[in-house]
Amino acid sequence: MNNLVRRHTKPIYKRCAFTGYRPQKLPFGFNEADPACSALKATLFWKIEALIGQGYAHFLSGGAMATDTWAAEAVLELKAKYPWIILEMVSPFDGQADRWNEGYRMRHDRLFAEADIVTVIGHAYTKSCMFRRNRYLVENADLLLAVYDGLPGGTAMTVDYAREIGVQVFCLAPDLARAG
Repeated sequence: MNNLVRRHTKPIYKRCAFTGYRPQKLPFGFNEADPACSALKATLFWKIEALIGQGYAHFLSGGAMATDTWAAEAVLELKAKYPWIILEMVSPFDGQADRWNEGYRMRHDRLFAEADIVTVIGHAYTKSCMFRRNRYLVENADLLLAVYDGLPGGTAMTVDYAREIGVQVFCLAPDLARAG
């Protein structure tokens, strides 16, 4: 995979990056038919649309399972209504989805194929590639939209880093009972 820019972002657009839990940390796991998952995905969609109304038009997704995928899919769906918005997919390394199940791998590949900008952090897996991808997301955003409720791990480190460097963070709890 190579870095690719199909459309450049206008400097007036605000940028929003996504982060959040993988299916293993979500209360509904891989079950996207679960009502809690449907509610979370709908809330992500509505929040992204509200951000477009606030001047956000460049959205960055790390391409991981669950949150990153759902947010990027919402952006692509919203492009029909708001054709000026831009989706940037950011891969930590070539082959990120190679070991995923076929359904998620196909979704991943479609998102990267339809993105306006594709950024590849590295061409081979390293111990630091996910961390470097997350830093790129945060450092290139005005807002970090996170599906996060305090569990330790990569999402927590990304949220902490955003706060540390002064990037605004908006958190949605995975079960939405504690959203905000």
